Amino acid sequence: MEDCLFCKIVRGEVPADVVFDSESFLAFRDINAQAPSHILVIPKKHVAGIHEVDETDDMQGLMQTVAMIAREEGLETAGYRVVINSGRHGGQTVDHLHVHI
Repeated sequence: MEDCLFCKIVRGEVPADVVFDSESFLAFRDINAQAPSHILVIPKKHVAGIHEVDETDDMQGLMQTVAMIAREEGLETAGYRVVINSGRHGGQTVDHLHVHI
């Protein structure tokens, strides 16, 4: 998507504090952090939200990436939240699937 903020971050058009980058996923620190550690994990492929996920989307890989980043950030022992907001009424502010850690 040309005007999607997260797609622009994936393409390098908008700077981000990247903590993880692979062929399929990108993770970066949220500029509007709601917690001491607030990282967003996104698929590089544009998927507007969880309601658009289909059998070709690697949700298992996304969740494995979330767990790996939490471990690397030292969050595993104390605990952390994983949140996916869906749609405007669900609090989703960017129409690109993203997981909050």
